Amino acid sequence: MSFRPDSRLVSDVAASPNHEERKGVRAPDMILLHYTGMQSALAALARLRDENEPRVSAHYFVDEDGTILQLVPEARRAWHAGVSSWAGEQDINSSSIGIEIANPGHDFGYPDFPPHQIAAVIALCRDIVARHKVRADRVLAHSDVAPGRKQDPGEKFPWRQLHAAGVGHWVEPAPITESPFLAVGDCGETVSLLQMELAKYGYGISVTGNFDAATRDVVAAFQRHFRPARIDGVADGSTLTTLTDLLAARSSAIA
Repeated sequence: MSFRPDSRLVSDVAASPNHEERKGVRAPDMILLHYTGMQSALAALARLRDENEPRVSAHYFVDEDGTILQLVPEARRAWHAGVSSWAGEQDINSSSIGIEIANPGHDFGYPDFPPHQIAAVIALCRDIVARHKVRADRVLAHSDVAPGRKQDPGEKFPWRQLHAAGVGHWVEPAPITESPFLAVGDCGETVSLLQMELAKYGYGISVTGNFDAATRDVVAAFQRHFRPARIDGVADGSTLTTLTDLLAARSSAIA
């Protein structure tokens, strides 16, 4: 099946059979960014178009040279998020537009993202944001909505650069210093407050007062996106301050 591209930036349509009707929402209001995590871009593109189980897809594929292909119409529900959640939503596939960025990922050396590729991702995101009125804090990483299960697009992805170009939410990370921290095994009111703040931003986390492995995974996902200088799942002063600053900046932006 071929179709007319939704974005003028698309070089070609490489239709995937893996899609269905969106469920319960009239239009997508989130952009979810992934890396392909396969040894070659060609293998990843073939995988996204394979109708054999397990079937996966995304709306867009951005190659290393910046070429943009569209695989699924934006009006349709692509299968890219898997088991995931954000701000209480469980069906991220229905509320999002998925962009796969060709990069082998952590299992295969995790090279830097080429400048032409990042420029294409920025342009595509700007186009989607303008057409769908996507809020800055709803341009997210796969790891944000599936912490503990996914790492992509990873700590090398230039979120600061995207924000400078008008895409996504960002504050300058607080400096890393020797400071009190929370880690696995801690418990009490301060842990509950951390969990509440992470949940308030959107992360799928239960407020238990216990810093368990799930909390560590969410903290690591937060660091991977917003404080990438150190990703250890430890809620140090830099992590806590960056989270507080993000929440304050978002409140000001949407007030």
